[in-house]
Amino acid sequence: NYTVLSKRKLQRLVSEGLVAGWDDPRLPTLEGMRRRGYTPAAIRNFCDVIGVSKKESRIDMGLLESCLRDDLNENAPRVMGVIRPLKVTLENYPEGQTETMEAMNHPQKPEAGKRDVSFSKHLYVEQDDFMEDPPKKFFRLGPGREVRLRAAYLITCKEAIKNEAGEVVELICTYDPETRGGNTPDGRKVKGTIHWVNAEDCIDAQVRIYDRLFKDENPGKDGQDFVENLNPDSLEILEHAKLERSLEKAQPETAYQFERLGYFCLDSKESSPERPVFNRTVTLRDTWAKVVTRN
Repeated sequence: NYTVLSKRKLQRLVSEGLVAGWDDPRLPTLEGMRRRGYTPAAIRNFCDVIGVSKKESRIDMGLLESCLRDDLNENAPRVMGVIRPLKVTLENYPEGQTETMEAMNHPQKPEAGKRDVSFSKHLYVEQDDFMEDPPKKFFRLGPGREVRLRAAYLITCKEAIKNEAGEVVELICTYDPETRGGNTPDGRKVKGTIHWVNAEDCIDAQVRIYDRLFKDENPGKDGQDFVENLNPDSLEILEHAKLERSLEKAQPETAYQFERLGYFCLDSKESSPERPVFNRTVTLRDTWAKVVTRN
């Protein structure tokens, strides 16, 4: 559902420029799915689950994505990337100092080892991880709130700096030097853990957020022209993502889990060393089902 399999309809999407070719990651073509990051194992598992039938039927896209998540959760290494960056300055951290933190490549696989992640006075976190007036169960950054930075320190937000439009553009925080690695020697409880990257040692990248190609699960039903049902939000391009330095070595179509964000892979067609492009393969959870239920 939420797509079309008819070659005639796919041809129309391509010929009218409604998608970016037969290998557009939103299309259910093998080239498109491969470019988006779908793995052979996930597709084989999906085929095993649905079986073979002579009767025409409609399969929930969520089932295919579930098979994909199972495979990627097992095999994709973890990295940190900030796709909507918000600058953080640690006012009590020494200027010019850099530390090397150790982060696990896979929390369920100690044998996958660890990687080095650099840390400094200037960081980036997700915009969504800060709220000026957070609700009770928001366990991320807010005025006076303390959170754990993954594999690093505990930090506390002291001030939010805004631009002329009233948008928060920087957070002034302090760090607790006794909490390296996220530990709390005094035993205090900190519920929130967020990801981050070192603003002084990261790579700039374009990130493409893909969603359902059509708004309705059965585009073209009741005689409607199926192209009228195209989802205008099926592609969001984020130009200024900040990713940890290790992703300089990423290979096309190799899957990574951007911690807390989803699974991504380096685009095999439009990425370059000077301008890496990462495609979101699938979210960590079935967020679309929640949207459908809410609507």
